[in-house]
Amino acid sequence: MVPRPAPRSTPPPLIPEFYAGRELFITGATGFMGKVLVERLLWTCQEISKLHLLMRPKKDVSPEKRLKQLKQSQVFDVIRERCPKQLEKLSIVAGDITQPKLGLNKDTIQRLRKVSVVFHSAAIVKFDEMLDVAVEQNLKSVLKVMDFCDQLPMIQVMVYISTAYSNADIPNIEECVYTTQMNPHQLMSIVDNLSKEALTAVTPSLISPKPNTYTFTKAMAESAVAERALAAKYATAIFRPSIVVSSLQNPFPGWIENLNGPSGITVSAGKGLLHVIHCSGNKRADMIPVDIAIDTLIAVAWETGIDKCRETRVYNCCSYDNPTTWGEFKVGMLHNVRKYPFDTPLWYPFGFFTENKFVLTVAQWLLQVVPLHSIDFLCNMFGIKTSLNLATISKRLRTMSKSLQFFMTNEWKFNTDNVRRLRERLTPADSAILNLDVSAIDWNDHCEKFIQGTRRYLLKEKDEDIERAHSRMRLLHILHRLVQFVIALFLCWLVLHLPTRLTVF
Repeated sequence: MVPRPAPRSTPPPLIPEFYAGRELFITGATGFMGKVLVERLLWTCQEISKLHLLMRPKKDVSPEKRLKQLKQSQVFDVIRERCPKQLEKLSIVAGDITQPKLGLNKDTIQRLRKVSVVFHSAAIVKFDEMLDVAVEQNLKSVLKVMDFCDQLPMIQVMVYISTAYSNADIPNIEECVYTTQMNPHQLMSIVDNLSKEALTAVTPSLISPKPNTYTFTKAMAESAVAERALAAKYATAIFRPSIVVSSLQNPFPGWIENLNGPSGITVSAGKGLLHVIHCSGNKRADMIPVDIAIDTLIAVAWETGIDKCRETRVYNCCSYDNPTTWGEFKVGMLHNVRKYPFDTPLWYPFGFFTENKFVLTVAQWLLQVVPLHSIDFLCNMFGIKTSLNLATISKRLRTMSKSLQFFMTNEWKFNTDNVRRLRERLTPADSAILNLDVSAIDWNDHCEKFIQGTRRYLLKEKDEDIERAHSRMRLLHILHRLVQFVIALFLCWLVLHLPTRLTVF
């Protein structure tokens, strides 16, 4: 653990004062966490000078158009209403984390010479991504960002956003950088020199004991950051959030904009598509609201900048001290998707968790694969056009269950001492604008806001349509009970008549 400096006679500046007049550079600003980071910086640190956002062209959409789309995001509704000029502080930087020097030329780097704080959030979060792609996006990119930082004359802080599960093979996770099974440069050499076929063949042995390429490359990136930091002219920190979910309060309750993890489960279950998943209901679900995670991240960069530690300090941003379980999440989620139903669900939301692989397979086929493929077949046969390819959805549901099972059947103990000390270090004025306190989370209340936010912000469904959705939900509930009754009658008939038929035979 990196020791903290002795207390100073003069208290450090308020966090907004630290950011006042600064120019920041952010990667991954169009992602879920990146958008909230940009919004919270503009809102809580209003004297900030400029936020330079690295963006690459995407599907024939230029970086300039992506910036315009970003400014129109719902996440900035409050800023557009109360202080719209803050959005003028956003600056586009055309580039790509996979390109040499981030795709930046000398003129662009010269334009960024006043940058003093860098947040590296861009990453590929697909758990089962090919190793070469994961290494390019998650490992090589962080080295390119640090190369870029070396060229900035005013740089003071670089914060790398990792994940609390980068060391998921360890049950008790401390706030430190763990030794990896190989040097990051050795890994990059292997990836660069093997064919795709050979790399695919050796990937399981390379990443073991990590569960997937995502956590493996994140751990390797942490190692690379810690190694480079020893010779860097700026201070570095590694920020590890756990499962990031919808906001608790800011920019407004329940804001969510991705389909990863719990939100993917919620949408699939609420639409009546997902009914069983591989999970241990009694295991801790270490979720963290996105606004608490981002407020902590902003404070982490501040502390890193004023302490100027030579070694990399690690922050585990988790809800371990105020836990909930997957079973509690399931109960709350199903209750609230019935209370605030989504538009046009296919069936009444119901389901269960199981750790038994045989039960899982049977239930997936009976409750998901057969019904979804049957409906898809009938729609095709009668020429009924649907907005969903149910056969594809069936496959994706099984893939989602498989990719999440490791994280939903295990639990970890996270040490959060650095985050706790950081929270205690904030002045009352800082604590009034930045919420780092996970103990204040009411998980039942958060789950309700999570479902409302999923409906409103992720699915873009209108509040005024809720009564129509309730009517459809009541009808589906009746049909669900009717099907249950028919199945029960059939099973009773089977029990009563099958022995007789076997005897006659």
